[in-house]
Amino acid sequence: MMKAAWMQIRTSLEKSLNPGLFAVWIKPLDGVVEGGRLTLSAPNDFVANWVRDRLLQVIREAAAEVMGGDPKITIVANLEKAAKPVAPVGRAVAAEPRATHLGLPIVEGPRPIPVHNWRFSFDDFVVGPSNELACAASKSLCDSAFSSDHLFLSSGPGLGKTHLLHSVGNQLCRAANRKNLKVACLSSEDFATRMVLAIKSRQVDVFKAQFRENLDVLLLEDVHFFQGKEKMQEELLCTLTALRERGCKVLLTSSFMPKEFSGVDNRLVSRFCSGFLAHINRPDLETRRRIVLEKARKLQVSVPVEVSELLAERITTDIRQLESCLSNLVLKARLLNRAVTLNLAWEVLDNYAVYNSAPDFFNIVEFICKSYDLSEDELKSKSRKRQVVLARNTAFYLARKHTELSLKDIGDKLGRRHSTVLKGITKVEREISLQTPLGRQIEQTADRLTP
Repeated sequence: MMKAAWMQIRTSLEKSLNPGLFAVWIKPLDGVVEGGRLTLSAPNDFVANWVRDRLLQVIREAAAEVMGGDPKITIVANLEKAAKPVAPVGRAVAAEPRATHLGLPIVEGPRPIPVHNWRFSFDDFVVGPSNELACAASKSLCDSAFSSDHLFLSSGPGLGKTHLLHSVGNQLCRAANRKNLKVACLSSEDFATRMVLAIKSRQVDVFKAQFRENLDVLLLEDVHFFQGKEKMQEELLCTLTALRERGCKVLLTSSFMPKEFSGVDNRLVSRFCSGFLAHINRPDLETRRRIVLEKARKLQVSVPVEVSELLAERITTDIRQLESCLSNLVLKARLLNRAVTLNLAWEVLDNYAVYNSAPDFFNIVEFICKSYDLSEDELKSKSRKRQVVLARNTAFYLARKHTELSLKDIGDKLGRRHSTVLKGITKVEREISLQTPLGRQIEQTADRLTP
């Protein structure tokens, strides 16, 4: 029964975590549940420390679903597994090769970079005042006449960074005069996981060759992931430098501009800024309305003007949510064998966070305090209680998403440094992106926000 509980927790983690993270860090763990405590045994100190530093909260959320309450979690290195067996007296034992890593899980070497299936193109990207510079720069990156081969795009979530990144990859592959154009399109977390796998399997040279010598194009998402990760920053810097020297094209995306980063080597920030920088703002009403019509065209459905205007007026800050709302509206109409009407649109909008106008900072603080049962003084306090930190990070995230306040302004209003705000937002975005139990909880809370 004790092992069965751990297997349930393990299954939950397998569903919520990136496959690479799960295979490298969770799969090698043994777990035992006793009462309200989960004890995890890692094959060595390296794995134990990595899991403790980076995955403890995710594990706690998954354990709470199975065990209930607030489980206590202990992560230890299993020294017995790591110890070298003692040979019986009088029996010869073959010497182990020096390359053997005692206790480390058996891992594969660096994975090949897959051929990408591009989800977007420039043809279906709706251009407006908020994104025209970013779109023009992205198109120019595909043109050999462009003066810079490096582009850095930043925006809040759901505003088109990924769309443009895929469009660049799509366009370059279609226009390539040779079929074997080598393009790597991946998240920064995937890049880091590949690096860890290479280190653990003693194939760092293979990893370096993949990204420094064998690429024509690097499309890397969410580079703010590297904040505070010194060794990975050094590898990324060397990779970007090598690609630049070879004249390769590089597109980087982030939720923040380089100047807002915290815990990033100045040389890497300088490298980020060495190309063209473009920021995507929230789209205006007319652009949002045209986005609805473009999505409707792709869905092969006719949407009345009043419906497109309603959706554009009510969902103002997240294009993904706007497109999702229309998709659900069309699906509901088809399932019910009804036309897409204004009344049906109002019914579907009940499931989305909608706004007559974007909430201001006061609205956000009031909403967070009510949602987490805190006073404003508690939210601004120095408390490190889990619930208070979670509330504060969610407030940072919503303020960044719904207002034009800078990180410093947000920090000043809540008594925190800009670096603390940055880390809080990054943590929230990561949890939501991975769809961990905590991420889903934050997303559900954020979706209830109303002015």
